[in-house]
Amino acid sequence: MRMYENFSGNRILSYCFMCNHIHLLVEITPAPAGGLTDEELLGRLRWIHSEGQVALVAKELAEARRAIAAGQVKDPEGLVRGIHERFTWRMHDLSQFMKDFLQRYTQWHNGKHERTGHLWESRFKSVIVEDGVAARTMAAYIDLNPVRAGMVSDPAEYRWSSYGEAIGGGAKGNGKKARAGLVRAMRAHRGTAADDAFWKDDVAVEYRKLLLSGAGESVEERVNRSGKLEKVRVRKGMSAEELEVARAKLREAAEKQMGEVPFGMMLRCRVRYFTDGAVIGSREFVNAAFVAARDRFGPKRRDGARRMKGRGAAAAGALWSVRDLRKDV
Repeated sequence: MRMYENFSGNRILSYCFMCNHIHLLVEITPAPAGGLTDEELLGRLRWIHSEGQVALVAKELAEARRAIAAGQVKDPEGLVRGIHERFTWRMHDLSQFMKDFLQRYTQWHNGKHERTGHLWESRFKSVIVEDGVAARTMAAYIDLNPVRAGMVSDPAEYRWSSYGEAIGGGAKGNGKKARAGLVRAMRAHRGTAADDAFWKDDVAVEYRKLLLSGAGESVEERVNRSGKLEKVRVRKGMSAEELEVARAKLREAAEKQMGEVPFGMMLRCRVRYFTDGAVIGSREFVNAAFVAARDRFGPKRRDGARRMKGRGAAAAGALWSVRDLRKDV
């Protein structure tokens, strides 16, 4: 994943590797306005090619530059551009990034386990996510995968995720890449760069609060005084008085849109919008995406933004989806 991140120029903001699927929040960055220098191109190639292969490209570029300097080339710009474009067409593109990454992962997996053939069941799903509320919500949703699966109680305990790497580092780094990605997920809407130096600037605390809001809560069915079955929210280890206080706080938090317990509890559920919503963000963002892809929708549809329902209802009014999902939401 990191190899193809560095090669493509795209940026991994959040990720989680589960036993039978993966989740990625990827920022597709624009290509440099003036293109890559020869050294920048070679530097990217080193992430996925052998030194021998990179040396051949370097030799080809050097010979082209010498020929240009000697005035032996009719189209100097076209000659070098042609060499660059053999590789750059695979960069700064989501589909190509996923194709290359998944193919390389399959080759590694098959070699390690002495198997052949396809590894992935179907094509990857993608959702366009707006920066700001939608991006940080998606990042937290991804990092909470092992918690939803009951594998850990604290997402920091799971090694194979962006938050686990950010907190505990990794075999080939100290977590800087993961922290930088989460900083970008949390604050891209403010123009903050993907720099791990901002992690300690309240981002770590803010993100952990989002991850752990609603932690430890559950819904149980109990018989009330009138003999009727009712559903109540409980916290383990609480007295009756403490539970009443917690319920009052829940009711108060339910009146707010973001960052409080109901929203946090939503992130601990499987919300289909986050995998099948197609476009997620503010109402204006989703409607703009709808207008840009108007030909993909029926003539009777007037706008794109749809309120989230079901398990995504806690985000209704704050986040919108372009798909009006009706089943398993």
